[in-house]
Amino acid sequence: MVSGIGEARKPQTSMRALKRIEEIPARLDGSFESLLAQFSATALELNPSVGAAEFARRLTTRAAQMLGARAVALALGHDWQWKVEGLSGPAHRWDEATRQRLADVLAELAVALAGGAPRTGTAASLLGRDLADALEWHELTLVRLAGTESAPLGVLCVVDPGRKLTPTEQQLLVALAGHASVALENMRLFGRIERSRKHWVEDFDAISDYIIVHDPDSRVLRLNRALADALGLSPVEAVGRDVGQLKLVGSPAEPGVCPLCRNRSAEQEDFIYPAGDRTYLISTSRRDAAEEKEDARTVHVVKDITDRREAERRYRRERDFNRNILNNTQSMILVLDTAGLISYANRRCQGAGYSEKELLGHSFANLVPAARRPVLKAAFVRTLDGNAVENLELPVLRGNGTPGQFAVSLSPMRYDQGEINSVVVVMADITDASAFQSKMMHTEKMAALGQLVSGVAHEVNNPLAAIVGFTDLLLENPAVPEEQKQELRVILQEAQRTRVIVQNLLSFARQMPAQREPVRVNSIVRQTLQLRAYDFVNHGIELAERYDEGLRLAIGDPHQLQQVFLNILNNAYDAIQETRRAGKIEIATAKRDGYVEVAFRDNGPGIKHPEKIFEPFYTTKEVGRGTGLGLSICYGIVRAHGGEISASNNSDGPGCTFLVRLPALAHAANLTAAELTV
Repeated sequence: MVSGIGEARKPQTSMRALKRIEEIPARLDGSFESLLAQFSATALELNPSVGAAEFARRLTTRAAQMLGARAVALALGHDWQWKVEGLSGPAHRWDEATRQRLADVLAELAVALAGGAPRTGTAASLLGRDLADALEWHELTLVRLAGTESAPLGVLCVVDPGRKLTPTEQQLLVALAGHASVALENMRLFGRIERSRKHWVEDFDAISDYIIVHDPDSRVLRLNRALADALGLSPVEAVGRDVGQLKLVGSPAEPGVCPLCRNRSAEQEDFIYPAGDRTYLISTSRRDAAEEKEDARTVHVVKDITDRREAERRYRRERDFNRNILNNTQSMILVLDTAGLISYANRRCQGAGYSEKELLGHSFANLVPAARRPVLKAAFVRTLDGNAVENLELPVLRGNGTPGQFAVSLSPMRYDQGEINSVVVVMADITDASAFQSKMMHTEKMAALGQLVSGVAHEVNNPLAAIVGFTDLLLENPAVPEEQKQELRVILQEAQRTRVIVQNLLSFARQMPAQREPVRVNSIVRQTLQLRAYDFVNHGIELAERYDEGLRLAIGDPHQLQQVFLNILNNAYDAIQETRRAGKIEIATAKRDGYVEVAFRDNGPGIKHPEKIFEPFYTTKEVGRGTGLGLSICYGIVRAHGGEISASNNSDGPGCTFLVRLPALAHAANLTAAELTV
């Protein structure tokens, strides 16, 4: 197609050259005939296929012979840079710098020669004195070589012709320049075509996939180097052979049949082609010519995808295997991006009550209470720095909104280049284990403390009994003055108070055996309230009682349970006294999950440290107003009954709530009235 353009241009420019020749005066003398013969010979020699160097040599040599010049130089432009390509005649000892100076000056003069007419003058006036002296040139005639768009291709420089060129010779020189311009432009065009073809062949042979082109008769038109090497042939040897006999990709020989053609009516098709232990992807494109059968061709691209399919198969096995591991583990596994948003959650998360919609794309920090988020943030930042965080205990909201205690581990996940791109979070629900551990620690602590208190109480009780006894004797002695008896009464009062403390210590140590009998919890609560009703009324404390009259019986010691309820009421009374608001105590009973529950709610200041409230000797009262053993004794009594006792601040108002849970009697319906304790 490009060569067609060159052929179209050549006659047009040649016609202009011939027209100039026809305009030469009809002086058909021997000199003109000789010039015309030399022009014809030169035109034949300026073949575009000879190459730039040979083209320049022939043009300058013929021009020097035709015009009788001492020398002829040809400067050509190449990509904005000009160079002296040809020079006939003596060049003396030009260095490279001198040749380049000449090329640069001729490039500037090419602009002034835009009209097409030759320009004659002294070398000094045209080239400059210094360059003319260096070249030892005197008279010059310059003519421009121009392309089809009048762009300058070069300048032909005729040096010292020995005489002034005649108009005929000048016109002949212009015609020669025009013919040379066409030949030069075609030569460059052919060069680009040849380079493009060479590059196409190189690119075609550089493709590692197998490529073969055949005609409708299954004869090879072309194949690339990779396929030729695989067949043990050169690309030239394979052209014209029967495709069916080449045994492509392990196929059996079948003359006249291409093993890669499946649907010959389809313009394009792709299919998988298994061959032994290899697997190929065949991509086919067809070009059908309606008029010329020789233009019809089929192109096959054969790609070996054995390794890729094996890699895909292995990937699906490993992916499914890893997914099964992640989904069947007992831990919750999340993947967070560098912004802390959840990008993956395993099936265990859904089993914990979370939906995929609630997790993916949401911040993991939203699952942690606000008070503990700074701890999580610090651990997350540390993980992004490349450090794993292990067994971080955090409260996390479950899917149903209930809080739980979790052991959280964070590990960085990296790209192949080592850059951290995400964080893997592994969470284990340790709520029950944490509660059990806390209870075990508390039970062990209480047991050890009980043994210590028991020993101390017995040691203190002996001298205390002597103090009380001798003080009673002194008070009964008439010889003791009344003033001293007043002091003895103070000693006796404090000794008796100390005895009460010792008795509490013994109760705390659970040295006194408890009775076990069916009891009505509502009755015990009512009897306990009667003990403090007078104080509550006198101090304006409102009592609100809500009893479940269908409450089941419980097994326990009514006196110990009354001690527990009374201790809780006393604490509520003392807490309300610390505030200026109107006091209120609410008592409610209920049955739930096989337990009898008694709740005591007050509107006091609340509990500063709910986790320490049942520890021995812990008290918030002033010195002398409490020993810190009351709630510890309550804890021991309730636990000895197989029940639970807890305290928490109210979430919907001031104050706190104590909850006592006692196991309900399973066969209460079968008991007679005589067996029940009122």
